[in-house]
Amino acid sequence: MTGLIETIVKALVDHPEDVLVTQDSGNGDITYRLTVHPEDVGKVIGKQGRIAKAIRTVVYAAGHQQNEKVTLEIM
Repeated sequence: MTGLIETIVKALVDHPEDVLVTQDSGNGDITYRLTVHPEDVGKVIGKQGRIAKAIRTVVYAAGHQQNEKVTLEIM
């Protein structure tokens, strides 16, 4: 899943070397934390959060296929 998130986000940002995805597990949930360069935060979130919502939709769908409850936090 981290590879999926990194692949999507690295295509969007100007500083792909600063993309970092970490994973935390607990209570049957998996939380992915996405950290990008400060200049790229707006590109990942998009206007009115549309890009962030699209990324989350893809991640949630992939998690659903694996019967996992997935959360994505963008920092």
